[in-house]
Amino acid sequence: MTSQTVSLTLMPDNAQRLSNLCGRLNEHIQQIEADLELTIQQRGNVFQLSGSEIAIADGYYILESLYLTTETEAVLNPNMVHLALQEVRSNDSIERLKNDDLLIKTPRASIKPRSSHQVQYVKSIRQHDINFGIGPAGTGKTYLAVACAVEALQKEKVTRVLLVRPAVEAGEKLGFLPGDLAQKIDPYLRPLYDALYEMLGFEKVARLIEKNVIEVAPLAYMRGRTLNNSFIILDESQNTTSAQMKMFLTRIGFGSTAVITGDVTQIDLPKGTRSGLVQVSKVLEGISGIGFNYFNAKDVVRHRLVQKIVEAYDEFDRNSVSQLTSQDSSQLNERDN
Repeated sequence: MTSQTVSLTLMPDNAQRLSNLCGRLNEHIQQIEADLELTIQQRGNVFQLSGSEIAIADGYYILESLYLTTETEAVLNPNMVHLALQEVRSNDSIERLKNDDLLIKTPRASIKPRSSHQVQYVKSIRQHDINFGIGPAGTGKTYLAVACAVEALQKEKVTRVLLVRPAVEAGEKLGFLPGDLAQKIDPYLRPLYDALYEMLGFEKVARLIEKNVIEVAPLAYMRGRTLNNSFIILDESQNTTSAQMKMFLTRIGFGSTAVITGDVTQIDLPKGTRSGLVQVSKVLEGISGIGFNYFNAKDVVRHRLVQKIVEAYDEFDRNSVSQLTSQDSSQLNERDN
């Protein structure tokens, strides 16, 4: 592939912001170079980018985007650079991702989807009454859903937000945990609390929970209720049974939006119990007003190693299935002979 060189001048010429952009000992520039297979040389506010046409275009966008960020962020960190790199890996055009209409505005932060699947997910949540976000850990399914819920509450599109999770996790049994039922459930809901705190602040979240505007509850508490004018999120839904999934979906009333998130590769239900999320994707897909959104390893927005871990497990699972298929074929051939 032909290498070329392009010059980029960042304005205004501000030494402090440029230092923030480049990072300590140029760590941010080196991170961008390594990820995009690009060479970047800097002299003041002028950057020379050398590499393929695609790498230069991506590098050009990242440097401009991060430099704009330095206007409000006192200190850039490697995680911010990683998120910017994730954004340009999207199959969507950069111009589409730059669209301000995609920003989710919450009191303490404006949150932007970072990949084409995240863009489609946010659009789907805004357009459909019921939405499913299915994919591996770290792809922003729950975080973006909570952000959309907070935004809807702030704009008074809904009067309350409900965050729901099934009380099934990685082999743990509630009966062996200390405290009453609420205290037993609380640790399982911690990721939802964390997202709320980041978007609204500790004091405001506490006040809204006290007023029952925000309710965080186990799935079992949903039975018998009808939820109108609410934004309801069912997290970790791969750990629902078929009956629980049906029960949850039939709680949704007028003026409500529901988002159901889960990862079908991390099911912690007892052996032989079918996941409600696995079944519902076959039962309801294609119904108007219901959106299904699927994520993959390229959408991971956590530490860059998380993406590699997800890809490694996917590859291992594919190889395992292939080996089992080969073994079955061999056994059939032996039996026929």
